[in-house]
Amino acid sequence: MKKIILLPLLLLFASCYQAEHNCKDFKTGKFRFEYEVNGEKKVTLFERNDSIEIETFEGKTDTASIRWVSDCEYILRKLHPKNMAEEKSINMKILTTSGKSYTFEFGIVGSDQKQKGTVTKISD
Repeated sequence: MKKIILLPLLLLFASCYQAEHNCKDFKTGKFRFEYEVNGEKKVTLFERNDSIEIETFEGKTDTASIRWVSDCEYILRKLHPKNMAEEKSINMKILTTSGKSYTFEFGIVGSDQKQKGTVTKISD
Protein backbone atom coordinates (compact mmCIF):
# COMPACT_ATOMS: atom_id res chain seq x y z
CA MET A 1 0.00 0.00 0.00
CA LYS A 2 2.88 2.39 0.79
CA LYS A 3 4.31 1.81 -2.68
CA ILE A 4 1.04 2.83 -4.27
CA ILE A 5 1.08 6.14 -2.37
CA LEU A 6 4.76 6.83 -3.09
CA LEU A 7 4.45 6.35 -6.84
CA PRO A 8 2.08 9.33 -7.42
CA LEU A 9 4.28 11.51 -5.19
CA LEU A 10 7.40 10.60 -7.17
CA LEU A 11 5.59 11.31 -10.44
CA LEU A 12 4.45 14.67 -9.11
CA PHE A 13 7.98 15.73 -8.19
CA ALA A 14 9.41 14.46 -11.47
CA SER A 15 6.84 16.40 -13.49
CA CYS A 16 7.80 19.63 -11.68
CA TYR A 17 11.35 19.43 -13.04
CA GLN A 18 11.81 21.46 -16.20
CA ALA A 19 15.02 21.43 -18.22
CA GLU A 20 16.81 24.75 -18.69
CA HIS A 21 16.43 26.26 -22.18
CA ASN A 22 18.59 29.37 -22.59
CA CYS A 23 19.20 28.61 -26.25
CA LYS A 24 19.71 32.25 -27.25
CA ASP A 25 22.95 32.23 -25.20
CA PHE A 26 24.35 29.67 -27.67
CA LYS A 27 23.40 31.19 -31.02
CA THR A 28 26.82 32.80 -31.42
CA GLY A 29 30.30 32.21 -30.05
CA LYS A 30 33.16 29.72 -30.06
CA PHE A 31 32.46 26.14 -29.01
CA ARG A 32 34.13 22.80 -28.27
CA PHE A 33 32.56 19.39 -28.95
CA GLU A 34 34.35 16.34 -27.49
CA TYR A 35 33.32 12.77 -28.23
CA GLU A 36 34.77 9.29 -28.42
CA VAL A 37 35.11 7.07 -31.49
CA ASN A 38 36.38 3.51 -30.98
CA GLY A 39 37.96 4.49 -27.66
CA GLU A 40 39.73 7.50 -29.15
CA LYS A 41 38.89 11.04 -28.00
CA LYS A 42 37.98 13.43 -30.83
CA VAL A 43 37.59 17.21 -30.60
CA THR A 44 35.77 19.56 -32.95
CA LEU A 45 36.07 23.32 -32.52
CA PHE A 46 33.59 25.62 -34.17
CA GLU A 47 32.60 29.26 -34.30
CA ARG A 48 29.05 30.31 -35.06
CA ASN A 49 27.24 33.54 -35.84
CA ASP A 50 23.58 33.88 -36.83
CA SER A 51 24.08 32.52 -40.34
CA ILE A 52 27.48 30.75 -40.64
CA GLU A 53 29.29 28.02 -38.72
CA ILE A 54 33.03 27.44 -39.25
CA GLU A 55 34.16 24.04 -37.99
CA THR A 56 37.70 22.71 -37.49
CA PHE A 57 38.24 18.95 -37.11
CA GLU A 58 41.62 17.18 -37.33
CA GLY A 59 43.24 20.20 -38.95
CA LYS A 60 40.55 20.61 -41.61
CA THR A 61 38.20 23.60 -41.72
CA ASP A 62 34.71 23.54 -43.19
CA THR A 63 31.93 26.11 -43.41
CA ALA A 64 28.18 25.59 -43.22
CA SER A 65 25.20 27.88 -43.51
CA ILE A 66 22.75 28.05 -40.62
CA ARG A 67 19.00 28.45 -40.89
CA TRP A 68 17.38 28.90 -37.48
CA VAL A 69 14.00 27.15 -37.23
CA SER A 70 13.44 28.33 -33.65
CA ASP A 71 15.60 29.61 -30.78
CA CYS A 72 16.62 26.01 -30.00
CA GLU A 73 16.70 24.40 -33.45
CA TYR A 74 18.60 25.03 -36.67
CA ILE A 75 19.56 23.40 -39.97
CA LEU A 76 23.21 23.13 -41.07
CA ARG A 77 24.14 22.84 -44.75
CA LYS A 78 27.76 22.60 -45.87
CA LEU A 79 28.72 25.35 -48.28
CA HIS A 80 31.39 23.29 -50.10
CA PRO A 81 30.36 19.61 -49.92
CA LYS A 82 33.01 17.16 -51.11
CA ASN A 83 30.66 14.21 -51.65
CA MET A 84 26.96 13.23 -51.75
CA ALA A 85 26.79 12.56 -47.99
CA GLU A 86 28.01 16.10 -47.20
CA GLU A 87 25.27 17.58 -49.42
CA LYS A 88 22.61 16.46 -46.95
CA SER A 89 21.42 19.01 -44.40
CA ILE A 90 21.72 18.27 -40.69
CA ASN A 91 19.04 19.14 -38.16
CA MET A 92 20.46 20.35 -34.83
CA LYS A 93 18.22 20.70 -31.77
CA ILE A 94 19.36 22.05 -28.40
CA LEU A 95 17.62 19.93 -25.76
CA THR A 96 18.92 21.46 -22.52
CA THR A 97 21.35 24.15 -21.45
CA SER A 98 23.41 24.43 -18.29
CA GLY A 99 25.83 27.27 -17.63
CA LYS A 100 28.36 27.23 -20.47
CA SER A 101 27.22 23.99 -22.12
CA TYR A 102 24.27 22.47 -23.90
CA THR A 103 23.05 19.00 -24.79
CA PHE A 104 21.85 18.58 -28.34
CA GLU A 105 20.38 16.04 -30.73
CA PHE A 106 21.33 15.87 -34.39
CA GLY A 107 20.60 13.88 -37.50
CA ILE A 108 20.24 14.11 -41.25
CA VAL A 109 17.07 15.97 -42.25
CA GLY A 110 14.35 13.44 -43.04
CA SER A 111 16.01 10.58 -41.13
CA ASP A 112 14.71 9.11 -37.89
CA GLN A 113 18.24 8.27 -36.70
CA LYS A 114 19.44 10.80 -34.13
CA GLN A 115 22.57 11.12 -32.02
CA LYS A 116 23.21 13.20 -28.93
CA GLY A 117 26.16 15.17 -27.68
CA THR A 118 27.25 17.96 -25.38
CA VAL A 119 28.94 21.18 -26.47
CA THR A 120 30.84 23.66 -24.28
CA LYS A 121 30.97 27.37 -25.08
CA ILE A 122 34.58 28.55 -24.78
CA SER A 123 34.06 32.25 -25.62
CA ASP A 124 31.57 34.78 -26.89
